[in-house]
Amino acid sequence: MASMDNASILTTGRSIFPRGPSFTLENFSNKDFIVRDFVEELSDSSVPANRRSAPAQQAFDPKPLIRTFENALSQLATLSDELSERENELQTSVKRAEIQHDQTLDTLGRKLDQSIDSFETLDISLNHSNGSGMNGYDRSGRQDGGGNIAVQIGERLEDLDKQRRRAMDANFLIQCWLEVSEAGQLTSLEEMIQRKSGGDNKVRCAVIARQLMRISQRLDPSSWAQSNGSTKVNGVTNGVVGYRGHDTKEIIEKFSETLEKDLLKQFDESYRRQQFDDMLECAKVLHDFNGGNNVVALFVNQHQFFIDRSQLITEEVTTDNETWEKLADPDSDPPGVEPSLQSLVDEVRVVMQEESFIIKRAFPYYEVVLVKFIQRIFQQSIQQRLEMVLEKADTISSLAFLRSLHASRGYINNLIEDLKAHGLTEHPEQASVQTALSLDQQLDELFVPYLVGNSYIDRERKSLEELYSSLLFKFTIYHSRLKKLPTGFMASLAQQGTQLLSSAKDAYIDRLDSSDLTPTQKAMMLRVAGLRDTDKNKNEIEVSEDDGILSIPNAKRMLKWLAEGVRRALELGSGSETPKDVSALLNLLLTSMGQVYIETALDAATDQAAVQENAKAEPDLAYLPSLQPAITITNIMSRFINTVLIKLAETNTTVRRSMELQAKTGVERIEMKTSHIIRSTITIVLNWVGKLLQSQKRFDFRPKDSDLDGGRAGSGYLESLQTATCLSICNFLNRAAALSAMAIDGQNLEIFSCELAMSIRDLLFEHFKKWQVNATGGLMVTKDISLYVSTLKDWPLSKETEASVEVLSEIGNLFIIGPEALRERSRNFQPGGVGKKLSKADFRAFVMKRDDYGSVGIQSVLAAL
Repeated sequence: MASMDNASILTTGRSIFPRGPSFTLENFSNKDFIVRDFVEELSDSSVPANRRSAPAQQAFDPKPLIRTFENALSQLATLSDELSERENELQTSVKRAEIQHDQTLDTLGRKLDQSIDSFETLDISLNHSNGSGMNGYDRSGRQDGGGNIAVQIGERLEDLDKQRRRAMDANFLIQCWLEVSEAGQLTSLEEMIQRKSGGDNKVRCAVIARQLMRISQRLDPSSWAQSNGSTKVNGVTNGVVGYRGHDTKEIIEKFSETLEKDLLKQFDESYRRQQFDDMLECAKVLHDFNGGNNVVALFVNQHQFFIDRSQLITEEVTTDNETWEKLADPDSDPPGVEPSLQSLVDEVRVVMQEESFIIKRAFPYYEVVLVKFIQRIFQQSIQQRLEMVLEKADTISSLAFLRSLHASRGYINNLIEDLKAHGLTEHPEQASVQTALSLDQQLDELFVPYLVGNSYIDRERKSLEELYSSLLFKFTIYHSRLKKLPTGFMASLAQQGTQLLSSAKDAYIDRLDSSDLTPTQKAMMLRVAGLRDTDKNKNEIEVSEDDGILSIPNAKRMLKWLAEGVRRALELGSGSETPKDVSALLNLLLTSMGQVYIETALDAATDQAAVQENAKAEPDLAYLPSLQPAITITNIMSRFINTVLIKLAETNTTVRRSMELQAKTGVERIEMKTSHIIRSTITIVLNWVGKLLQSQKRFDFRPKDSDLDGGRAGSGYLESLQTATCLSICNFLNRAAALSAMAIDGQNLEIFSCELAMSIRDLLFEHFKKWQVNATGGLMVTKDISLYVSTLKDWPLSKETEASVEVLSEIGNLFIIGPEALRERSRNFQPGGVGKKLSKADFRAFVMKRDDYGSVGIQSVLAAL
């Protein structure tokens, strides 16, 4: 601050007559000079030190202050006169320089005119010489050098003309600057625009205005100071008046704004007349003004496409009801993209290809304009229409929304690929990397609100849950009303299935009663469930046994719906999210189809089998046929999981392994329940066969002599082929075999039949060891065993099992053959237990049941064993 430099301003030496302050113009030229500090220094210097330290009650003496300020005023007056003289000298120098500049321009102009006149004279003489001198060749055939001289002179004159133009432009620029700085106006530029309204003239004015702005920035910093946070009051910024009293920046900016509006208008008119060169020139100048933002905005916002589409975009979606119903029907093929959105996308494809040609010719920075044009079309037109379509679809049903979302994205993605292939501004080449990235970005931004996070897959899962719960509603109602028997080792698993069954039924009822359920979706859910809207109390719906039976067509419908959802997930979601999405769908499939559907039916069969194990009447094996659809559906489900879902999760090892474990656990649980039912069936059959064998009469194989008389009773006995017990057992086994063949097939049926046949054979072995048999009874044993063997051999048995069953035929022979034949049979025994041949112990046990066991011949055979 000036107040800190007291040594150069104030004289502090002691004197009888203190001198006043001394200062020069340099003290006031300092940028840190402050008037208040200057006055305070004058006041302090006028009061002696002893007085400043005197008591406060001493009387005030104004004389020192008066003398000091009088001296200061006299010096300020002298400095003011000196400053005026210096200003007059500077103004005189400026006027002298301006006069000299004008004289220089006049001189250069006269010299240029003289040069032009000389050139024209020379050109005329050369043309005359060429016209009469054999076109530039003299009589000797040598080429005349006048043409080369003319070209050199022309080039020199062209350079002089350029210099003259630059000088004239510089003169005009200085003239404009003097006008704006001294008069605060741009009269010359305004007159130029009014006098010459052509496009080239406006471009020249824009260039000059831009140059004036640069001059203002260098010569008039006070006008630019306010943009850096300074304050301006009454034309004064921070106490400093603008350049020669005028704010040149503001004046030039106002003129530039007016000129920019004229250039924008000219650009728009040129666009309508398809004058691309004029558009390009305007765009270049406007780009230098403000980066070209306004001209780009004019081109994009005022495009006829947006004007024509402004009303159409806000129109309601008027697709017919039949199309919406198809869109909400899970069993019908999706009808595709909504017609109004399709029409808009088709029009965008044509407009983008046509306008890219204009953009490239009308803008020097055409890729930037193309990107902004793409953004405007996608973010305004397509996005608005897409939102309306999806909002309408959401009011129809969740499935209609998902299908509309998928169809819309697919159709818009095709538009993106077509535009990339066309190339747009790079046509016929492929689109540039920047354009391709912009197109992909617009596609992503359109669908981000619907695909962000887990929002999409949650809606997909919810839609499938609604469809599954609707389809299985009557099935769950039927099985929820069955009496459950909490017995056996499967009770814990069955309890878990019961809870899932109840939750599935309750979820469907709660969804139907939900207030946000649309009428179309409610009608669809009722139709899939096979209900009417009049069925108000869903817990009192009548169901039949057919509703509780597994249906392969229904399982195929469930997989078809899931496959459609998987397809949408693949095309809508990102590749990194696919494993997680298919894992969620796998969990839904295993729960709905695996547990709620298949395992519920198997639990019901398990309960029925458990009741039949100790039945007093002939057991009912009607539950067996339900195994076949359960096994078929499980195979279909397992194949779909392994070939589709798990394959799609291969990119994520952790998720894939988790899915494999889930699928394996679910299938193994179904297989375990199926195996348990088969085991229970074997137990039921063996228990009933054992109970029937207990009903064998003791005299069935020891008929009395009276039964051999010629009476009616005896005749009936001899004519009967088998005993009643044998007939009842074989009939039961035939029914069991037929039902088993309806339940399982292939190797499973063979294993089941072999195990059951071997167990029945063992029962028969032990059974025939209990009864005494006479000669006539031996014939009955042979007939019974023959029927047993033929019944068992009708089953799909392995060769080993057939051979083991065939051993039963040997039992009947042991009761009817004589001692010599028995001796022959006793030479060929099976070591150990029962196999393909009788063992020695079995031979002895059966022979000992003959009535003639005590005869000499039989005893001799037994003694020889």
